[in-house]
Amino acid sequence: MKNAQDDLIHDPKGGMARLLEIMRRLRDPKTGCPWDIEQDFSTIAPYTIEEAYEVSDAIERKAWDELKGELGDLLFQSVFHAQMAEERGLFSFDDIANTMSNKMVARHPHVFGDETREKSAEQQTADWETIKAAERAAKARAGVLDDVALNLPALMRAEKLQKRAARVGFDWPEIGQVIDKISEEAKELAEARDSLPQDKIDEEMGDLLFVMANLARHLKVDAETALRGANSKFTRRFAYIEAQLAKTGRTPEGSDLAEMDALWDAAKEAGL
Repeated sequence: MKNAQDDLIHDPKGGMARLLEIMRRLRDPKTGCPWDIEQDFSTIAPYTIEEAYEVSDAIERKAWDELKGELGDLLFQSVFHAQMAEERGLFSFDDIANTMSNKMVARHPHVFGDETREKSAEQQTADWETIKAAERAAKARAGVLDDVALNLPALMRAEKLQKRAARVGFDWPEIGQVIDKISEEAKELAEARDSLPQDKIDEEMGDLLFVMANLARHLKVDAETALRGANSKFTRRFAYIEAQLAKTGRTPEGSDLAEMDALWDAAKEAGL
């Protein structure tokens, strides 16, 4: 026999309430989906990260017709986590929404409180960081770096760690010092390549990448975005090489570095 919840599930305009009910039914231990029932926070977390990247990818490609669906997939991840939390008696989806609302109101006193909006973007950013620092202090974090998420992409986490350390004065004051450090780390990597085991080479490579992220920060470049752009550029230019070789019935395997390098330069000249 149908009930109000069944009607809601099949209501194309049911909105958020419909999605929450669908998730609840998927996790029902007696009538739900076996796969959904078996999941926990740790097994769903990788999907959450993947969906966030797919949102970013749609935006980068300006695929606006896809963005709605990708945002829906990401929203569903929050709903999934909220349902599992509610089953454990931890919190509900409303608790998540209210927590975020409270945070946004507290972090924007110039919009929702008595502070003036007559501030520069830089001052508002500084105020935001001050408020966040107070929130961390209220949580009794033991160290400056304690709540920088471990599962961020490594390049992004490097930047966040460096920004956090810089707030307490642990930073090079001059960009030239960062560039000097890059030269030092590159030299150490070259030396490690010739004389040290692979684990030490890995360590020196990590040190060099970490300082490169620091240089990006000093240049006010988002390193993650810059590297994604470089990846896209490499993909475009290599596709050009493949397309040009295909005109003569060949593939990169049937070419050589000199020819492919010349085609790369041609792609560059073509603005790819």
